[in-house]
Order: sequence, then structure tokens, then C-alpha cells
Amino acid sequence: MFDDLTDDNFMIYALKCYSTPNCIISEFNEDFNRIKYIKRLFRKYKDTGDLKERLILNHIIVLGNVFGPEAVSRILFYKIDEEDYPLLKSFLTYLNLMPKLIRGIRGKDYLNSSLTMDFFVAKRLRAI
Repeated sequence: MFDDLTDDNFMIYALKCYSTPNCIISEFNEDFNRIKYIKRLFRKYKDTGDLKERLILNHIIVLGNVFGPEAVSRILFYKIDEEDYPLLKSFLTYLNLMPKLIRGIRGKDYLNSSLTMDFFVAKRLRAI
């Protein structure tokens, strides 16, 4: 059922992977909204050059803790715009959450080796 993430099955996949037992829906929504914050921070970086790398790392770490490493990479690649994949790959690689293969994102599979990184972001992350 989840070999390919689509608009029809995405929320079911996210809820299934959410690993907080006995949570209320507001907790899920609060954690899920972190994806919007990451997208906003990526857009701000692209527009102004202001990179809030620690804040982005914190959001991704929380998502990784509640969804798990494989699910968080699929969820983020599904929700983040394709033009921001180099940014996303840089952060996931730094956190060791980047799998070799991201499978089933709107009918596409992405090999880690075929995606580029944002080298400015990677350099900033290495400096932490």
C-alpha cells in the first residue's frame, strides 16, 4: 500500500509511522507542522541567504525521533519541493538519516548518489 506515496495515501502513511503511542491528534499536527517550518526556513535561505541551520536540524531531529529514520526521509522528500532536495540532502546526510534509496515518491525512486548537495550548507554543518 505504501510502495508509492501519493496524495491519497500520504497522511495514512504518516499516521502509521508516527511512533508516539496514545498521542492525541494535536500532538501529531504539532509535529507534522515542523515540515512547514522547514520549508519556510529553506525558502528564507534561498531568498535572503540567511541559514538557520540549527533550527532546521532541531526540526529534523524531532521528526526523526517521532517518525523513524526511513519514514522521515520519505515524508520530507514527499513534502519538500524538488528544487530544495540539495538542501534537504545536506541536512539528512549530516544527521545520518539519508538512505541510499528513497523509494516511492510520486512514482519516482531517488538514489542518494544521483542527488546533489548544497555545498555551502554542508560546509556550515561541518563547522558545527
